[in-house]
Amino acid sequence: MTATVECKKLISLVGRNTKCYFKDKFLFFVSMITPLILLVLFATFLRNVYIDSFKSAFPEGFTVNNRVLEGITGAWLMSSILSVSSVTVAFCSNVVMINDKIDGNLNDFRVSPVKGVTISIAYFISNFFVTLIVMLCLMLIGHIYLAAVGWYIPATDALMIIVDIFCCTLFGTLLAGVVESFISSQGGLSAVSTLVSSMYGFICGAYMPFSQFSEGLRNVLCCLPGTYGVGIMRNHYMSGYLIALGDEGVPQEALNAIRENFDITIKVFGTEIPLGAMYGILLGACAVLLAAYVTVVILKNKRK
Repeated sequence: MTATVECKKLISLVGRNTKCYFKDKFLFFVSMITPLILLVLFATFLRNVYIDSFKSAFPEGFTVNNRVLEGITGAWLMSSILSVSSVTVAFCSNVVMINDKIDGNLNDFRVSPVKGVTISIAYFISNFFVTLIVMLCLMLIGHIYLAAVGWYIPATDALMIIVDIFCCTLFGTLLAGVVESFISSQGGLSAVSTLVSSMYGFICGAYMPFSQFSEGLRNVLCCLPGTYGVGIMRNHYMSGYLIALGDEGVPQEALNAIRENFDITIKVFGTEIPLGAMYGILLGACAVLLAAYVTVVILKNKRK
């Protein structure tokens, strides 16, 4: 009976936190604006730069269907945007928890007949749902763009992209939950969100391929679990386009060069990491973060 009552309280708190987020339309807009700006900048200014980068891997004078080129550049960008946004959006959308600390709502919850652990779990679940909704909206917008310029993603890969979004969102939400458990001011939230937004895309290889880095730095950054969130996205977004390029007659050597130069293939100290291992590393990091989050929640509630 007690467990049932606590479960109902948890569901109520999750609903309350989620409604608080979406009630402020500006918060949802802010969560969407950065990735949408990146997509607009790509479509208007950077598209030809990316296309030329892919063309440089082809034999001299070799041409392919323009829709395949337009599509693969868009797919590379979408894999970058979604893998990074799963973390940056999670940090921004956790604003409900920070606002409750600032406004004193959290203290009100603690004097009510609701366990502190239940309150913390509700924040986590709500943040996961909010981030996932934003991510699926971004995916839909990106897929509309890819359908317009050149869609070569098989149905199985399209389904796996949703699985990838779920995994990356879980990682981002857990990371945000651990870090932001120690933040209790709007300034602290802004500082952390700005830092994550400006740095994360680079250190996980989303905005700049690791092939552009020195070998030592590349090996260090490939030890970070977020790198493999990008890696699984890259594989499912771009494999169909690589098959299409192969059907266009692009040599296997050129396809292998694209795989390595654009981080579809990830190597650590010269060893290629298979796709299954990428999932294992990412989900293993989620398990570690979950343990850290549970520990933080328990310790914080013991001190109350």
